[in-house]
Amino acid sequence: MKKLLLGNAAVARGAYEAGVRVVASYPGTPSTEITENIVKYDEIYAEWSPNEKVAAEVAIGASIAGARSMSCMKHVGLNVMADPVFTSCYTGVNAGLVFCVADDPGMHSSQNEQDSRHYAKAAKIPMLEPSDSGECKEFTKLAFEISEKFDTPVFLRLSTRISHSQSLVELCDRQNDELKPYEKNAPKYVMMPGNAIKRHVDVENRLLALKEFSENSDINTEEINSTDIGIICGGTTYLYAHEALGDKASYLKIGMVYPLPDKKIIDFAKKCKKVYVCEELDPIIETQCKALGLDVIGKEAFTLLGEYTPSMIKSAVLGEKIPKENALLEPLPARPPVMCAGCPHRGAYFVLKKLGLTVSGDIGCYTLGAVPPLASIDTTICMGASVSAAHGMAKARGSEFNKKLVSVIGDSTFMHSGITGLTDIVYNKGANTVIILDNSITGMTGHQDNPTTGYTIRGEETKQVNLISLCKALGVEHVVVADPFDVKEFERVVKEEVNRDEPSVIISQRPCALLKRVKYTGHCKIGDNCKNCKMCMKLGCPAISVKDDKVVIDNTQCNGCGLCVNVCPFGAISKED
Repeated sequence: MKKLLLGNAAVARGAYEAGVRVVASYPGTPSTEITENIVKYDEIYAEWSPNEKVAAEVAIGASIAGARSMSCMKHVGLNVMADPVFTSCYTGVNAGLVFCVADDPGMHSSQNEQDSRHYAKAAKIPMLEPSDSGECKEFTKLAFEISEKFDTPVFLRLSTRISHSQSLVELCDRQNDELKPYEKNAPKYVMMPGNAIKRHVDVENRLLALKEFSENSDINTEEINSTDIGIICGGTTYLYAHEALGDKASYLKIGMVYPLPDKKIIDFAKKCKKVYVCEELDPIIETQCKALGLDVIGKEAFTLLGEYTPSMIKSAVLGEKIPKENALLEPLPARPPVMCAGCPHRGAYFVLKKLGLTVSGDIGCYTLGAVPPLASIDTTICMGASVSAAHGMAKARGSEFNKKLVSVIGDSTFMHSGITGLTDIVYNKGANTVIILDNSITGMTGHQDNPTTGYTIRGEETKQVNLISLCKALGVEHVVVADPFDVKEFERVVKEEVNRDEPSVIISQRPCALLKRVKYTGHCKIGDNCKNCKMCMKLGCPAISVKDDKVVIDNTQCNGCGLCVNVCPFGAISKED
């Protein structure tokens, strides 16, 4: 039976058919739906781990214990799990082990465009890259076979377009998922220096065997049409190039991007008069081609930045310009991202902007506090950095600067990597104020549960981490819970806490407006006593706008959260059920 599936759903199906038993991940766009689709298969244990490093360690442990296992993350999540991943190459596996990493060319939902293929080479772990949903499923199954055949973890690299595009997938039955025998084997799994030195020899020998496999694998395929132009490509660029050039070019489609099939590449290049390397982001394949002495055209014709398109490829290779009839008659209006109506973070940022504080920001929905009109956030680096970076800022500039400085971090992000930063502040005698924006869910990636929600990935009740008790256990004496929609009280709390000479935590507690259990009703309206001061416009609520120089509220967008009622200095806004 064939079914239309997202690339991410196809990876999940491949894991199911491959007999996977354990999947541990942390949500991150564009990889999130892999694990969310895994939950549909009762035969697989799945979890949202507190962060990617923990997820990788869970998967590695399951593999050693004899279960095929997998961990999924976005490209920056691979940075977080790099420590155990690099060592897993030395230990090898017992049952198959696959790391699915989804890159984000174009930075649709990311802070950088890093190319995860570098990790394959650095960690000496083979990497496969599918070009459509059918290959997502088949390459996932193949990855587990390679893992067990060569005693190695395997990377499966996706990109936003592959993860979130749909194509037909052939559904098959699940393979035998019996556990492999577990035997104590300290020389293989205990990576003390004496053992690791010996395992490194195995790693290098394995690479030679993988190189031979890559040369003979049918996932690296030739398509010979016209020999005037040759295109070396893989993943989404294969589809783009094929659409742009059709049978005007021949193609070497690379499915195993590490180790590369050098002999195949050389043989293909000999058949074509002019060879282009078409790859998004960094010149990984191009660099290898040039190291082999091949005269190829790469980034001098294409770009290091963002995503490719068929039109871009056609223009670079054939010199054909994009027809004017394909161009937009006029530019589209800008549509910057905005916090949802009723977002609990809006009240917190309104207060922080009013107080003129320096705000060390973090990754999540609340990053949108950096854009006008709230324009509160000064820095955003990576998950958890809001806490640690603010500690560094305070140590650099002194106590007076610290009294105008706060960190903001979400509840899920705090569990991910904010705890250690807060520990650092307490241990090293800092006096920072950390605001945990507790919206009771992992918001930006689509409402995944986390250790503070009290539910597992399958919606089962579990122990709920108490943020108050946790912060106090770390040594923070002053932990205050405040409602960010009570703007006057929230302002009072922030003023009090930033003036302390010791660490403090404010838990800004109000659930995400999009949660099913949040039952805002009615809408807000502006009365005749409006002074047109436009204070409510400073909230950046999508339901509030100015028309004919008068503030108006769009009832189709307003959900009646009431924040604007609390902000209006003249009592001109009221809630109407």
